[in-house]
Amino acid sequence: MIQRAYGLTTDLYELAMAAAYFENGVNQWAVFELFIRRLPEPRSYLIAAGLEQALEYLAELGFTAEQIEYLRAHKSFENVSAEFFDYLARFRFTGDVWAIPEGTAVFGMEPLLRVTAPIIEAQIVETFLLSTINFQTMIASKAARVVTAAQGRSVIEFGTRRAHGTEAGLFAARAAYIGGCVGTSNVEAGHLFGIPTFGTLAHSFIMSFDREDDAFRAFLKVFPTTATVLVDTYDTIAAVKRLARDFGLAIPAVRLDSGDLLELSKQVRQILDEAGMTATRIFASGDLNEYKIADLISRGAQIDSFGVGTELATSYDVPALSGVYKLAAIEQSGGISMRMKLSHDKATYPGAKQVWRFTDSAGKYAQDLIALADEEPPRIEPEGPVGSWRPLLAPVMTQGRLAESPAAGDRAPGASTRGESEARFGRLEQARAEAANEIKRLPDNLLALDSAAKYPVGFSDRLMAETRKLEEQIARRRE
Repeated sequence: MIQRAYGLTTDLYELAMAAAYFENGVNQWAVFELFIRRLPEPRSYLIAAGLEQALEYLAELGFTAEQIEYLRAHKSFENVSAEFFDYLARFRFTGDVWAIPEGTAVFGMEPLLRVTAPIIEAQIVETFLLSTINFQTMIASKAARVVTAAQGRSVIEFGTRRAHGTEAGLFAARAAYIGGCVGTSNVEAGHLFGIPTFGTLAHSFIMSFDREDDAFRAFLKVFPTTATVLVDTYDTIAAVKRLARDFGLAIPAVRLDSGDLLELSKQVRQILDEAGMTATRIFASGDLNEYKIADLISRGAQIDSFGVGTELATSYDVPALSGVYKLAAIEQSGGISMRMKLSHDKATYPGAKQVWRFTDSAGKYAQDLIALADEEPPRIEPEGPVGSWRPLLAPVMTQGRLAESPAAGDRAPGASTRGESEARFGRLEQARAEAANEIKRLPDNLLALDSAAKYPVGFSDRLMAETRKLEEQIARRRE
């Protein structure tokens, strides 16, 4: 098996703990869970994303000889035995993973991912899993809000140039597509993930010509059926009037990027319609977010589609999630011993868990229940119409092998067959469709941009009983 050089894509303390476990002969199986502690305001739901990259990482994780030599020379590891570095040389992830599918609506304290593996393996992967799932979930959730605000008008993700690095831009494009955007400006995202790509032109292209109309002609000559003509470099209305008068009917779209988008869109629409250019679409961009888009639509803006950049690729109003990865259980004396944290405002619940979702007879989500993984399906009925419960976490990796692609870890780094690419594209489309369906099934009061509503998430009686019992045990040990 040839592995990617992911080994050092972690925090130092993960590797330090791994070494300490190893040197003390500790490597029993353990259960870790990744969850978001609480929803940040004004979010009333999140859309899970990032699982695909998390699983690819786990399937291909390894250490190169050069990385191991770097660690061997690191001052922190000066007392670590040679056997530990030999262990890293043959390291691979051999554990099991259960997860909530990408595109699923999720809420605070619900495990998005459950890792069961030898504790060294489960510990080392913490940083990458958190970074990947936190970020893409954050962006997918922002995109869902923007798309909801657009009320059926298309939204294109335009944010790579303002993202926190090109890799962030790439995966922001992927997450935004899951959240409902119709495409992205990021060409690499199109190449790797099959996401539709879109582009217009910059003001620099217009300014490079002496006359604005010459720039229009030059661009339309090359892109006669796909061009979106940028009209606000000098005088928006004057430019549109000349387009309507001198360029005929075959202009696919015009782009507004500045000024009073509400009034400009109305004037531009009138000019185009009076010239018979009813098929020419109006595209708007320029520091847009869900609130600005909702306001424009509510006041009658004549805009067909929106490009959203900075606010989307950085989730500008909520730039981080409180995602954590915590030990829930560990193998001990031939059995499983539950673990929990009691820190103030950071307490956790013990044991491997499952999330059950109740759907009422109208197809709407009504309540979630967090229970221990080996519990039977809930029998309680929440208030309201009858319906049914379903579990959200499902197995996605067994003994280090992906459930859908058992041999995925056996190919060379960067290699990808056409069949694997098509499968990846298919999973992304499925996640996007899942997110759209999830949003339709959420209670209506959760979809308002400033919703104060809280979706009900409860805990099973057995989980609460185990929590109280473990709290008492911990208290006795401290006496």
